[in-house]
Amino acid sequence: MSESILLAALWGVAANILAMIPSRDQHWSRAYVLIACGIPILGFVTMQHGPWAGLIVLLGGMSILRWPVVYLTRWLRSRLG
Repeated sequence: MSESILLAALWGVAANILAMIPSRDQHWSRAYVLIACGIPILGFVTMQHGPWAGLIVLLGGMSILRWPVVYLTRWLRSRLG
C-alpha cells in the first residue's frame, strides 16, 4: 500500500474517532482541521495514483464531512441566484 493511500486511510480513521468525541461547537473546529489536513492528502493521492483515485478519496472525504459540503452548496446557490 502506498503512503498516500495509507495517509488517506489514517485521515478517515482519525475523522471517525474525532466524530465520536463530544464537542461543544458541534464539531466545526475539528472539521476545519480535518479539511486543512485532508486537502494536501487528496493532492498527494491524486499525484501518485491519478485523478480517479483522487476522486474516490474526495468522495470519501465528502461523505465524512458532509455538513460543510451542504452549507457550501447552499451558500453557492444563494450567491448564484
